[in-house]
Amino acid sequence: MPPYRLMLNHRAATLCDEILSQADQLLVERHVLQCGTTVIDCGVHVAGGQEAGLLLARVCLADLAEVSIDCRGCADWSGDFVSVATDQPVAACMASQYAGWEVKSEKFFAMSSGPMRAAAAREPLFEEIGFQEQPERCVGVLEAAKLPPNEVCLDIAKKCGVEPSQLTLLVAPTHSLAGTIQVVARSVETALHKLHELGFDLSRVVSGRGSAPLPPLVDDDFRAIGLTNDAILYAGEVLLEVRGDDPSLAAMGPKIPSSASADYGRPFAEVLAGYNNDFYQVDPMLFSAARVTLQNCDTGSEFVFGELNFDILRQSFGV
Repeated sequence: MPPYRLMLNHRAATLCDEILSQADQLLVERHVLQCGTTVIDCGVHVAGGQEAGLLLARVCLADLAEVSIDCRGCADWSGDFVSVATDQPVAACMASQYAGWEVKSEKFFAMSSGPMRAAAAREPLFEEIGFQEQPERCVGVLEAAKLPPNEVCLDIAKKCGVEPSQLTLLVAPTHSLAGTIQVVARSVETALHKLHELGFDLSRVVSGRGSAPLPPLVDDDFRAIGLTNDAILYAGEVLLEVRGDDPSLAAMGPKIPSSASADYGRPFAEVLAGYNNDFYQVDPMLFSAARVTLQNCDTGSEFVFGELNFDILRQSFGV
């Protein structure tokens, strides 16, 4: 189905209505700002439960994916995993979930994701994937330590082409339970983004599923950024069903996993410290899952690239 027919913001808005209808149960709180924007606090001033985290991740994905906590464990890891599966990988992950929009003002900063990005279409990515929305309601997710002020919401609404009262923003810090879950639910998105950076034709990707360990909760966002990244970089596993020829997959594959980067091999907090904590100086080729499998629907061939590295994950998680 072409992405423009999926109505990403509408799907996310419907899910937000569901979240608000059970706010007390989910341990989230609704705020209506002076400008009329609805802000759903999922972990700033409230606890935000596990189910809130799963729903937050689904909002990021425009409700085009299943997200779950998988308690299966494995021979090398006994903890829980965050699993995601989608049959609309480009729309769900690239047009919605990817945190490609920095929202900032003098006293506020957030990395934003969710389908409001497709309404604003501020990133070159949207021309490349051929997608833009003009919705009546807009929904975004902010990874931030505090709730957005009135002026930030006004600016977002203007860029999205909606009235401020038609904008809903969900907010959670990285270190919160909901924030941690929604970040670790990006295993498939990281692999797709890496493919895009490598010049791969994303229209060839049919579906995707992935998982990564759920990190322990910590008391600050900086530490949480390190743990959530390590979960995907060193133990994230992704399977993508693709179409087309085998030689291009075999040639591209070794470049996809995180191990293809020169920055691979240390906990992310150490890597980041080496760049004076400037996230944007880190090699962009690092950001991908540890192991990526490409299954060719046309030929039946399967290619596996990268490996899981639980030794570094234990070092990072302190277990």
